[in-house]
Amino acid sequence: GSGYYMESHTNEVYVEESPPEPALDYRRVPQWCATLNIHRGDATCYSPRGNTYRSSLGTRCELSCTRGYRLVGPSAVQCLPNRHWSGMAYCRQIRCHVLPAVLRGSYVCSAGVQMDSRCDYTCLPGYQLEGDRSRICMEDGRWSGSEPICVDLEPPKIRCPDTRERIAEPGKLTATVYWDPPRVKDSADGIIKRVMLRGPEPGSEFSEGEHVIRYTAHDQAYNRASCKFSVRVQVRRCPVLKPPQNGYISCTSDGNNYGATCEYLCDGGYERQGTSQRVCQSTQQWTGSQPLCTPMQINTDVNSAASLLDQFNEKRRLFIISAPDPSNRYYKMQISMLQ
Repeated sequence: GSGYYMESHTNEVYVEESPPEPALDYRRVPQWCATLNIHRGDATCYSPRGNTYRSSLGTRCELSCTRGYRLVGPSAVQCLPNRHWSGMAYCRQIRCHVLPAVLRGSYVCSAGVQMDSRCDYTCLPGYQLEGDRSRICMEDGRWSGSEPICVDLEPPKIRCPDTRERIAEPGKLTATVYWDPPRVKDSADGIIKRVMLRGPEPGSEFSEGEHVIRYTAHDQAYNRASCKFSVRVQVRRCPVLKPPQNGYISCTSDGNNYGATCEYLCDGGYERQGTSQRVCQSTQQWTGSQPLCTPMQINTDVNSAASLLDQFNEKRRLFIISAPDPSNRYYKMQISMLQ
């Protein structure tokens, strides 16, 4: 009522005391603060009234995040008398920065830039990886290892011509040999800096035997590769000729090589019967046959003095170009006949 009431028989007035309003006892209210709910995280709470009271006054909660997430805000909060928590926090996903592109290479990541994502590096053909082949996004938001690079460590590819075999030219002991330059390719950027030749140039003359020609190629990264091939020159030869008895042989070039010419000459007092010259052919056989050197003879059975004179002149010519042997009896006889 109004707090007053009147006693009828005494007319006295007394103050009526209102009953006390029930006070809110926070010690008995099980949920004083709002229930904590952390997305991708968890709250471990300790209440003065026991672990079953997760949001009563005075409750202290330690906050944490699931793997792959980082706590942003205080790591612990407390339920205050104003029915609010002492702070706010949330879980943010752990992410590493985007890896830079690799010159002459690339990388593939298992889960983008999230934590535990693994990025594997590869290089373009002709290049090799130097450094870490893979990097992992770690819990602190950084990538493991360091950034690798792709370098040109592979030498260029070079292919020399096949072996060259040639036959020496007629009358010579050498052959002129030509060939195409080697085929060179760089598997990285395709650029060849230089190609060096060790040996005679194409179109040179090569002597009999085997000659080794070497080429070396360098790319822009100073990697090098070499190749070699042989030049073989064969001199075709005929069997060595033997001089005739009572005579000798005069040959050109090397005596019995392809194209060589051999002339048969007789000693003084002898004349040749048969082929005067023989030539070594490509079949390695001589033309003609072996002549003979026989003693000079005068045929007196002629029909005219002119024929007899011709014989004398021919014998004199043979005598002059021959090397006479004064002790030979045929030579003495022929001298007396020519005088």
